Amino acid sequence: MSESEHTGGCLCGAIRYRARGAPASTNICYCTQCQRQTGAAVPAFATYPEERFTLLSGQPVTYRSSQRAVRQFCGVCGSALFWRQDGAPTIDIFLGTMDRPADLPPPTFQQWTVHRAPWLLDLPAIPSHREERSASGG
Repeated sequence: MSESEHTGGCLCGAIRYRARGAPASTNICYCTQCQRQTGAAVPAFATYPEERFTLLSGQPVTYRSSQRAVRQFCGVCGSALFWRQDGAPTIDIFLGTMDRPADLPPPTFQQWTVHRAPWLLDLPAIPSHREERSASGG
């Protein structure tokens, strides 16, 4: 997967991007901000080093969602696209915006499980963190 390219974009096609190689990680984030931004109970991410990410077309709208990170989305269709921690050398891409998300490795961890909806099944094969696992993702 190190030489692979993964493309994706928003629902309306105004924003397109490419990520090269294998992600640094993939994860599920149950934090309330991710849930509210996506409208989904189980948002998932692929984390890439910035130097392996290219914005091909369009310009996402940026919203400062906390004191340490911004969220980016399409200003036309509203698709949630990226999460960026201030000063981090990585970008977290919402997995659902990728053209072929099944080509990426399965999530290696899940975080903020304290906010997981009680009707969602537990995923015991994926390491679980009650709160934030690290400084990146979600």
